[in-house]
Amino acid sequence: MILSGYRAVWIFAMFDLPTDTKKARKDYTYFRKNLLKDGFSMLQYSVYVRHCASEENADVHYTRVKNFLPADGEVRLITVTDKQFGRMQTFWGKMRKPAPPAPRQLELF
Repeated sequence: MILSGYRAVWIFAMFDLPTDTKKARKDYTYFRKNLLKDGFSMLQYSVYVRHCASEENADVHYTRVKNFLPADGEVRLITVTDKQFGRMQTFWGKMRKPAPPAPRQLELF
């Protein structure tokens, strides 16, 4: 779990799920749609990210993701701070593009 604190963080959900059967594809779709419903955005194929106002808020989303994990495949969750996320370098070909800014969100509890 995440340590207590009030700094904003990003949760990365990275996954490798099977899609070789009809049931596996259904499970993949269910997992992906639930990530989107929980506020995650696709960063790359099979890599989704969500901004959280605090580490406590990130704990809530960790729990939610755990509740809709598929039976098969591999899912990894990692949390990084805004500062760490800001150090990300994105390359398109050989050109560097800046990391996207943190979204401005109003979260009501």
